Amino acid sequence: MLIHPWDAPTDDAEWQDWLARHDFGQLAVNGPPGAAPLVQPLHFAYDPARREAVTHLARPHPIWPALEAAPTVLLSVVDDYVFIPGPWQAAEEDPPEHGVPTSFYAAVQLTCTAHIVDDPQEKAALLERQVGHFQPEGGSAPVTPDGPPYGRLLPGIRALRLEVTDVRAKFKYAGKRTEAVQQRISARLAERDAPRDAQARAHQQRRMGAGQG
Repeated sequence: MLIHPWDAPTDDAEWQDWLARHDFGQLAVNGPPGAAPLVQPLHFAYDPARREAVTHLARPHPIWPALEAAPTVLLSVVDDYVFIPGPWQAAEEDPPEHGVPTSFYAAVQLTCTAHIVDDPQEKAALLERQVGHFQPEGGSAPVTPDGPPYGRLLPGIRALRLEVTDVRAKFKYAGKRTEAVQQRISARLAERDAPRDAQARAHQQRRMGAGQG
């Protein structure tokens, strides 16, 4: 992922706050030599204090041998993406038809070392962390290796602890454009009001306010 200076996060808090609200991504794992990588969409819970993400998959999943052979993986999350028509981006001195279409998006890529967890107690603790993240209001039985309903289900899954070793984040929202052009784009996003336009506009306004525009 190419990250220009104007698309980089203002600080770690920017991408960490975004990632806390975007907890569904794709886990990319190297396949056998000569084969395509394996890519698995999944929910995960990221813990910035531990610098790790936790998740789980079914035991029959074909990803396990690949993880054991090559535990360095990439967890990729992309959202708040919109298409920007060319005329919106035209420089003030140029005709609208000379503007170049582009995409806006936010993306975080976590390079991780994958640790497979099979111990029943550890696995239950990691699953409890996931449930607590996604269901803070409670309502489900505790995850324990010997209590219902999860005790009998735990052998059918394996947990994954993804130890984060590197982070790459990008917020591509016209940061290299003049403020006048950015404000024009922002106004057009508000007018169009298509899915994700409000989120893209919020990123753009926030980053202009932080001096990234």
